[in-house]
Amino acid sequence: HSLHSYGYVVNEFPHDPNAFTQGLVYAGNDTLFESTGLYRHSSVRKIALRTGKVQILQKMADSYFGEGLTLLGERLFQVTWLTKIGFIYDRKNLKKSEQFTHEMDDGWGLATDGKILYGSDGTSTLYQMDPQTLKVTRKHVIKFNGQSVRYLNELEYINGEIWANVWQTDCIVRISPNNGTILGWILLQTLRQGLIAAGYNGIDVLNGIAWDSNNNRIFVTGKLWPKLYEIKLHPAQKQYNDDVIEQLCLP
Repeated sequence: HSLHSYGYVVNEFPHDPNAFTQGLVYAGNDTLFESTGLYRHSSVRKIALRTGKVQILQKMADSYFGEGLTLLGERLFQVTWLTKIGFIYDRKNLKKSEQFTHEMDDGWGLATDGKILYGSDGTSTLYQMDPQTLKVTRKHVIKFNGQSVRYLNELEYINGEIWANVWQTDCIVRISPNNGTILGWILLQTLRQGLIAAGYNGIDVLNGIAWDSNNNRIFVTGKLWPKLYEIKLHPAQKQYNDDVIEQLCLP
């Protein structure tokens, strides 16, 4: 039976409350790259983990809505909402170096295992792409009990798994990149609830997963969230039956 776990917070860090987080990636040395959305406010930024300070900001043209982001070697790949256009930036200075066209229906999430790109487009399909050509090489439809898991959003490659935010939920789904099966769910309801209880009413959904592979740290945040959290996973004490997962995690 697939494993369900809670994320519990081991560290919290400041995060720009105006950042509509669409892509998040850890880049070593306590730095992150982030892609933000909303027309006229979209950007790619380099941020300091500890302070949340934006060290480099590359604004996007007003007509683009920034989405998923991943780092492959020296290059950041970014996709954009409602288009098949993406951009490549130099990680050193965030200068835009290339534009590309992809074959997904839309641009939502991006991740990499260091060789290939993984992408999502807001459906239940997880795509694999060749980073040289941006052609789709494989795709899997992600299903839970025969039901499509729609709205796969921000992606991260973690220890041989793809983790995906499911838009409009407080859940992360763990997917096998080999065959698209679901390995488990991570329930993060307490994060958003805690922020709302603390008076942060303007926040949007959980979105953004980053992985520090050297130190085994997992970071998550959300759109317009004032905090970025380092979490660890706890196995869920009670075995959630599938109806509960469907209710919490399938919008």
